[in-house]
Amino acid sequence: MNKVERKSHKVDMCNGSVFRKMLIFAIPLMCSSMLQLLFNAADVVVVGRYAGDNALAAVGSNGPIINLITNLFIGMSIGTNVLTAQYFGGKKYKDLEETIHTSVMLSIISGIFLTILGIVVAKPILQLMQAPKEVLDLAVLYLRVYFLGMTSTMVYNFGSAILRAVGDTQRPLYYLMFAGFINVCLNLVFVIVFNMGVAGVGAATAISQTVSAVMIINCLLHEDGGIRLDIKKLVITKAKLLKILRIGLPAGLQGTVFSLSNVVIQSSINGFGAVEVAGNSAGANIEGFVYMAMNSFYQATISFTSQNYGARQYKRIYKILFAGQLFVIMTGLIMGNTIVFFGRQLLGFYSSNPEVIDAGMGRLRVICSIYCLCGIMEVFVGALRGIGYAIMPMIVSLIGACGLRLLWLSTVFQIPEYHTLNTVYLSYPISWIITLSVHAVCFAIVAHKRLKEN
Repeated sequence: MNKVERKSHKVDMCNGSVFRKMLIFAIPLMCSSMLQLLFNAADVVVVGRYAGDNALAAVGSNGPIINLITNLFIGMSIGTNVLTAQYFGGKKYKDLEETIHTSVMLSIISGIFLTILGIVVAKPILQLMQAPKEVLDLAVLYLRVYFLGMTSTMVYNFGSAILRAVGDTQRPLYYLMFAGFINVCLNLVFVIVFNMGVAGVGAATAISQTVSAVMIINCLLHEDGGIRLDIKKLVITKAKLLKILRIGLPAGLQGTVFSLSNVVIQSSINGFGAVEVAGNSAGANIEGFVYMAMNSFYQATISFTSQNYGARQYKRIYKILFAGQLFVIMTGLIMGNTIVFFGRQLLGFYSSNPEVIDAGMGRLRVICSIYCLCGIMEVFVGALRGIGYAIMPMIVSLIGACGLRLLWLSTVFQIPEYHTLNTVYLSYPISWIITLSVHAVCFAIVAHKRLKEN
């Protein structure tokens, strides 16, 4: 592939129409996110259909745990994204090269650490979450096999963050399409042909993640300029690591604490039994597609804001925020309510048990119909992070979302007449409304001040 062809993959974020270019950037990213979700969806569907409701509950109940353990390090990739975009926009190529190699090395080290951690804590954390006894052993097995592919997951996430930062969302999509096809095929072979159950779907996911990681590393090895990866230069530069951590660590901590609140919520749901856990797992898996579609505009907001901030084009940042909010509202309303309308048919892919489908619909009705509120909240966070604010949005999100949800569960949910799954689900929209309002005020005051000073 020649240099001209490589450039055709990238979106120029600092010139031209913000709306058109953000859409061009976000659509491949949205498709990539959907494919990542399909990794887990394929696991859940195949297990639910061919290994039973207990296996479905075992795989689905691991979602909050996986996020809890991995979000700290995946959040650091946001630091890579912001720093890469700022240096790329500011044409600081030596700094850009150091950031790339530091990021890839950090992804490898964090992946190895997470593999060991996931295997060791799998059973204790599931027991702490009060996983139903009938699914505990299956859940532990799935989690341990899944974490064997964690190094590949980290490498892919950091690598795709680098490509996103320079405007390339197309090639990560191609790599995930290929890896997703492998994942689905291996799921069917391991579960139906070899009867491996949850271990089979975990292995299929780990293998497919490795394929996507190899492809993205190969892409970076053959790039030009500052984002080209040179194996001989793989070393952590202290100054760049500290800058990545300054931006990415708060995002990772926020994701970790968010996941911790979701673990508490999952523990509350576990108390209602295996059928409700299975229905909740299926519903959460479906709603994840809406979240990831909206999240693509959050990621676009970060990358566009970071590049324009690095290029000192401050007026475009307001246009970027407006475009991100408009797209995320439309996406959340249309996709969320479409899923509610076709909810029973979609849940039918996961289980044929009417009780499981009813339980899943309970979650979809409360959360998906107004899911755009979550997207609005995150776009404000993306704009703030793009101009270098990392601590403030983390604190607001932790208090406004996580704190409120935990308070809700410890108060309202404990009242006998409100001790229902519906009460648990209501904690989400209430926390979104309050948190996005505070983020809006923060951006209006603090971000305006920083842009005016610059």
